[in-house]
Amino acid sequence: MSPLATARTARTTGPLRIVRLANFVTPSSGGLRTALRELGRGYLAAGHDPVLIVPGERADAVRTEQGLVITVPGPVLPGTGGYRVLADRRRVTRLLERLAPDRLEVSDRTSLRWTGEWARRARVPAVMVSHEAADAVMRTWGLPPGLARRAADALNTRTAHAYARVVCTTAWAEREFVRIGAGNVVRAPLGVDVADRHPGLWDRRIRDRYARGDDDVLLVLCSRLSVEKRPGMALDTLETLRGRGVPAVLVVAGDGPLRSRLEQRARERRLPVTFLGHVADRAALGALQATADVCLAPGPCETFGLAALEALACGTPVVASASSALPEIVGGAGAAAADTPRMFAHAVRAVLERPEHVRRGAARARAECFGWDVAVGAFLAAHGVDRIARGSGPGSGGQVAPSVASPSAGDPASAADGLRGLRLVVGPGAAPDGGGGR
Repeated sequence: MSPLATARTARTTGPLRIVRLANFVTPSSGGLRTALRELGRGYLAAGHDPVLIVPGERADAVRTEQGLVITVPGPVLPGTGGYRVLADRRRVTRLLERLAPDRLEVSDRTSLRWTGEWARRARVPAVMVSHEAADAVMRTWGLPPGLARRAADALNTRTAHAYARVVCTTAWAEREFVRIGAGNVVRAPLGVDVADRHPGLWDRRIRDRYARGDDDVLLVLCSRLSVEKRPGMALDTLETLRGRGVPAVLVVAGDGPLRSRLEQRARERRLPVTFLGHVADRAALGALQATADVCLAPGPCETFGLAALEALACGTPVVASASSALPEIVGGAGAAAADTPRMFAHAVRAVLERPEHVRRGAARARAECFGWDVAVGAFLAAHGVDRIARGSGPGSGGQVAPSVASPSAGDPASAADGLRGLRLVVGPGAAPDGGGGR
């Protein structure tokens, strides 16, 4: 019998090992990767021991600013632009048993839902974080609304039964679980680093590079270029604005399976669009967000929208899909638009009619309502643990090295059972795939 199969009382104080599993994380992914990094950093600073398990091309283990990150080889999911999944249940199970988590946090309700049953058998309190609205995503895939809702309800019912708690980041995201009567749903917002993202990043050189004159309206889209994000709406909005005499230009920061199709559309319609691909330099991306006049967020199934929140922190108003959770986040610091180019263009013009200092001040003020410290506290509360781990020791700086080194707690260096050639790379800037950078 596995040692984890014996009964144990869930601890709520002291340093806890919080093991997190996530699919669909790559060096070029956006919001989920940011959320995992910032929450991990917060758990570590609070005196806990976060471990993140993600799929990748090869096995690896890296000590990072968000704690230990273990990469397990996983296949590429076709049609997703390079996303991988944790497909080897036996290997992941062995890894979980070696790590012996005190808490489990899962960021995929489909292919990783089996981990909820594993946690129940192991008597490990487990939460699932809902990063997308299932019915909304299915509608973007072309499913009729009724069928999408029924399929989502069935999926969410199984998910709610599989985990001790389901974490939703907004009331909008929570709705589909409320609809099925799930009683174990808690809400915990995400956040933004307002010291890293601020209006002072505005850069004249960036404006001169992309805008053709001082009167041009510089639009920016920071998004993965995939179906559920509806990036084509940004191009259609640009075309509509220019058809109404607004000298607008668009810069697209992001990559994905739709990029070549969007580039072709821009060429055929002779639209002034610059495709940057994935922008790995956080400072460069922040400068672009701060210099833009308006940030577009057309995704109809966004449950939070970290890129939009970063733009607000930079003082840039956001025009978002009224079908998403973003109106809840943006508030009066931008506008919500129905999912048509005409309505998006109308919303952009309405935002630009406000005095610049007013709209930029409102954007910054709204972002300051969402700090990562609040988010970390809410996520730890969802786990039923203390915000600051008592007993982590004075001068520890939130590091929990003793539990990491203890074989009885699950030594991460040996935890990756079956991870041949495992190496540990120490570096505060190491990325989930083992490379440098953020």
